[in-house]
Amino acid sequence: MKKTLLLLLAVFATTTAFTPGTITDNEQQAFEEGEWFKFRIHYGMFNASYAELKVNKSRLKGKPVYHIKGTGKSTGLLHLFFEVDDKYETYIDRETVKPYRFIRKIDEGGHTKDIQIDFDHEAGTALVHDKKHKKKTTESIQPNTQDMVSAFYHLRNIVDIESLEKGDEFKLPMFFDKENFDFKLKYLGEETIKTKFGKVKALQFRPYVQSGRVFREEESLTVWISKDDNKIPLRIQAKLAVGSLTADLDAFKGLKHSFKIQVD
Repeated sequence: MKKTLLLLLAVFATTTAFTPGTITDNEQQAFEEGEWFKFRIHYGMFNASYAELKVNKSRLKGKPVYHIKGTGKSTGLLHLFFEVDDKYETYIDRETVKPYRFIRKIDEGGHTKDIQIDFDHEAGTALVHDKKHKKKTTESIQPNTQDMVSAFYHLRNIVDIESLEKGDEFKLPMFFDKENFDFKLKYLGEETIKTKFGKVKALQFRPYVQSGRVFREEESLTVWISKDDNKIPLRIQAKLAVGSLTADLDAFKGLKHSFKIQVD
């Protein structure tokens, strides 16, 4: 279940108004220090867990960075049968939003991982440190590679949402554990959805996922993000191999831009 939650965060990351092109240092950022999101995850009829993301300023090896922390915890009945405590961190350049370091420390029903990845974009490599097994390996990465948390902030900075056309398909190079992969998605159009904050104009996307053990089919996911300068992830619905899952934005603060709620 919690591995699925991480993938949901990755989906949010790759559906924040992605349009062809790259970010330049002069483009306006969609976020700033102090931004915080909380997501409520439902599995069928049960409130399964919560996930949070927060942005802070820091320095890493003398470089000014945003230090972003993500956490996820099981709740309710799920916590009684399958306790989950996950932590994810990324350190990204404040201007280019490229990741310098990614940390994954998880405990999922006794299954644990403690991994740190240091990116060298000039050399095109990633140093993967498996702290649990005391192993280090160096892997090749693709140009403009993101980790599963940094991608969320990287793509939010692409502000030209007006050029999107229904049916457009895109991909983003990502690196996770020791694997490079292209995350692909399709733009489905606009929709106004009801949230706990009111009605919000949203952009709808269909990420492509691997069918099988976790997801029912390639087109099992649908994602909605706000159509404003923040590009807030609002909702995701997933058809799983067993059951279904919904994640909704439950709380937020520290937004750089106004959050537009539609007035009837």
